[in-house]
Amino acid sequence: MDTYLVGGAVRDRLLGIEPGDRDFVVVGETPDAMLAAGFKPVGRDFPVFLHPQTNEEHALARTERKSGRGHRGFVVDADPSVTLEEDLGRRDFTINAIAQDAGGNLVDPFGGARDIEARVLRHVGPAFAEDPLRVLRAARFMARFAALGFTVAPETMALMREMSASGELDELVPERVWQELSKALAAKQPSAFLRTLHDCGALAAVLPEVDALYGVPQRAEYHPEVDTGVHVELVCDMAAQLAPGDTAIGFAALTHDLGKALTPEEELPRHVMHERRGLAPLRALCERLKVPVAHRELALMACREHLNVHRLFELRDDTVHDLLARCDGFRKPERIAKLAIACEADKRGRAGLQDEPYPQRAELLRLHAAAQAIRGADVAREGLQGAALGEAFRRARIAAIHDARGA
Repeated sequence: MDTYLVGGAVRDRLLGIEPGDRDFVVVGETPDAMLAAGFKPVGRDFPVFLHPQTNEEHALARTERKSGRGHRGFVVDADPSVTLEEDLGRRDFTINAIAQDAGGNLVDPFGGARDIEARVLRHVGPAFAEDPLRVLRAARFMARFAALGFTVAPETMALMREMSASGELDELVPERVWQELSKALAAKQPSAFLRTLHDCGALAAVLPEVDALYGVPQRAEYHPEVDTGVHVELVCDMAAQLAPGDTAIGFAALTHDLGKALTPEEELPRHVMHERRGLAPLRALCERLKVPVAHRELALMACREHLNVHRLFELRDDTVHDLLARCDGFRKPERIAKLAIACEADKRGRAGLQDEPYPQRAELLRLHAAAQAIRGADVAREGLQGAALGEAFRRARIAAIHDARGA
């Protein structure tokens, strides 16, 4: 069987980083031949099989022909006559269009190894423009590889601008947009995802609430970077540093300041009540992209509470308690730790302030632990129930917060 290792496993080996799953392409075979060899079919839209021993994916070499709008509008041809070079030619970027045979020799018809060496993300050919999802994939790869020095090739960026202007990104299904966004938020440099999409005009199509933040000024004494869009980039990168791979915290970082795009022009560069103004666009974004519930709830908390957490040392004991209660922190305590990290990312995601201490994070966790330590036995009184019992709990927790502050 004529089999080649392809895609990310080859790319990552050439980059000197730990590869993930290994994918293979099989040339000159039919689905019946794969079944006869013991492979298990898993592909619904095109022939993909699992190896009978390793369970690794093996796909028949194929070509794709555009048949409609969007990233689903393709007809797949997996005829045995399809060559390895034709299969590689349908891929998105040259760095992903490299194959390796069983002897370790590279098949690299589009110069992917050269582009890896030069740290350039370049599209394979004109067919790139047929799939709008590839614009998001380019941005997502930049989130992963910008830290290694990668840039987008000028001709690829020009093509992405044309694709964004065509309106075809509107055809992307929400689930795929969220999938690419969540992968970018889990990467080392999410800012590169945002910046790439913004620079090619695609951010306005897929995340208009975030795109609207670019060019919105902030007070320079608090935000040396001034531009709110740049601030959000810095916050996302800080969240990735503080909580690597945590996409819920990353999403909260991305969306915590959406209300600043709605500040009346006469109030700029101040942003009074931007926390409240941000809740409506955040809910709309979550509804449109079908954002998971846990991500949505943490993002709403961060949007609503981040200034309160920043002012934690100035808040009254009962105000601290009510903040914890609004976040459902007594039933779901893990939320408070994530909220504290998102707020730290906001405070340190500012030009030149990335190394500033943020004692509010540890203090919030300490006060939360003190309040959470109150148990039913601590407030049990004969006949207390319902609202009266709840109020007794509240008073006891506020007292615990007070005592913890005095410790």
